[in-house]
Amino acid sequence: MYNLFAFCATRKTVCRRAATSRLMVGFRKWYYNACGFNRLGLMRDDTINEDSDVKEAIRRLPEQVYNDRMFRLKRALDLSMKQQILPKDQWTKHEEDVHYLEPYLEEVVHERKEKEEWAKK
Repeated sequence: MYNLFAFCATRKTVCRRAATSRLMVGFRKWYYNACGFNRLGLMRDDTINEDSDVKEAIRRLPEQVYNDRMFRLKRALDLSMKQQILPKDQWTKHEEDVHYLEPYLEEVVHERKEKEEWAKK
């Protein structure tokens, strides 16, 4: 029987993959902080450009998630107008950033594509 992990048997290969993985995680954290939205208390999904699919996904959010999003956006606008940022202990951390909009957005896009397929028939 074919062993799927036979090519990873050497310790050298495993160490290289772990190092590459750590490097990518470090780069992701650096990039996340370099973007700057976390300094305003925003999450990644708060910064998505609102097209029709995103607007529908936002409409489908549970009330508490929607209210939290609106609070973050209003606070960010206020800070931006004052040309200020949050204290560092209030910045959104990479580990705390939840992609709360993604499941709803994927559902909306799937439904739109399904409707387009039905319209073709």
